[in-house]
Amino acid sequence: MKELNKIRIVALLLLGSFFGKAQTVNVDDPIAALLDSLVSQKVFEKAFTKPVVHKNKFNYAADSVPWFDDYTYQSRIAKLDVNSPFDLVYNEHVKGFIKLYAVRKRESVSRMMGVAQLYYPMFEEVFDRYNIPLELKHLAVIESALIPYAKSRAGAMGLWQFMYPTGKMFGLNVSSYIDERCDPYKATVAAAEYLKSLYGMFNDWQMVLAAYNAGPGTISKAIRRSGGKKTYWEIRPYLPTETQGYVPAFIAANYVMNYAAEHNIYPAVPRKTYFEVDTVIIKEQMTFDQLSQALEIEMDEIQYFNPQYRKNVIPSGGNAMCLPKSKIGVFLTNEQDIYAAIKAQQSTIGNVPPSYSEVKKTHTVKSGEKLSTIAKKYGVTVTDLKSWNYIGKKGIRPGKKLTIYVAEKNNEVAKIAINSEKSKDTVVTEGSNKQLATNTYKKSTTNKSDFYTHKVKSGETLSSIAKKYHTDVETIKKLNKMSGSNLSVGQILKVNK
Repeated sequence: MKELNKIRIVALLLLGSFFGKAQTVNVDDPIAALLDSLVSQKVFEKAFTKPVVHKNKFNYAADSVPWFDDYTYQSRIAKLDVNSPFDLVYNEHVKGFIKLYAVRKRESVSRMMGVAQLYYPMFEEVFDRYNIPLELKHLAVIESALIPYAKSRAGAMGLWQFMYPTGKMFGLNVSSYIDERCDPYKATVAAAEYLKSLYGMFNDWQMVLAAYNAGPGTISKAIRRSGGKKTYWEIRPYLPTETQGYVPAFIAANYVMNYAAEHNIYPAVPRKTYFEVDTVIIKEQMTFDQLSQALEIEMDEIQYFNPQYRKNVIPSGGNAMCLPKSKIGVFLTNEQDIYAAIKAQQSTIGNVPPSYSEVKKTHTVKSGEKLSTIAKKYGVTVTDLKSWNYIGKKGIRPGKKLTIYVAEKNNEVAKIAINSEKSKDTVVTEGSNKQLATNTYKKSTTNKSDFYTHKVKSGETLSSIAKKYHTDVETIKKLNKMSGSNLSVGQILKVNK
């Protein structure tokens, strides 16, 4: 599925020959690096409540690392093959990846097994609806290690690693606030539709896997070079090196996820499973910081369950929020009070509420223009431009049309800010929520002549703003009654003169 030269977060074999000898996986192999990255993801830690509990099903010692003979692996994979539409085989290429998963990266596999309890039921529900083999749920293991916000160096995003053009083709939109490639449910639906379309082209699930990795054009070219062969193992010598390792990695992932206990690997205990979370539609825009206060939930936990929101803001317009069911219950019980409290809080401190319309603009690249100059012109970042547009190694050329999303204040928001100046000294909202809905918000009595007003631009931080006005972060936070340091583009700040 992915364009050439894409360095994917997927399983790869050694860069040497794939034929005539047993394969192992190097220490710096991309999939090994991917699994290592799990340890350094702070937000990912929110997925777990405690370390792995060794159930010791086969009476192994806690530190035992079982390894078996080839006949055992062959027999187990043959059992999986009987009930699978895939041609699951065991060979030296598959063995190399079994060793990676079951020996070298055991802890990472344990974590993926824990996260699978959140995502696999949803994968199965979607794949069953599209009549797609349920085994394909393991594809996300080699695509993203089940990290919903995984990003490759080439810009592929999410559980299913969609590049921008392919994601757009299957209805995944990317704007300055939302990247639907990182939306677990929407991306899974898009992946199902893409996999089904590939099966319509090749009528073979192994070939579908190869096409998902290399793109259907590359597979068609390999078929021609092979003299018209129609199976993966027959065209494998004519495929890119990365794709030669893709199917063996999938078979190995399928094996390890089914026979983890035999290798003394048990799932980490997830903080929440699929059946313990729920979603609700947010009617008015709010930030993660506001949700955190209202629902008494840590911000990084909100981030973990809602990886599609790029700036810790859920825009208005009917976007979904996913949280543990207990927190969803609190939100629904106090929904209107929370909206009212947020508006009161923002208006009484003199800030414009963070509600923006995203205006889609098209920029035609002129001779001599660079991404950095275009980004500066529209008040966005180079990373944003790359996210919204497919930009290859050659960069941009004159005449290329770029999609750009510019955040603009809603007229309604401006009215709220103006009207708040005429409001009563005290605004009280009623409700049961401890942090927002029962708070009393008082109008700022600061004289406007005593401070500047600063409109936050893309990329700015409290530190950079403080430096610009020769003040300090704490003074700005105190003047604007800010509890955290999060800023939104377009937000109006008071700064002492």
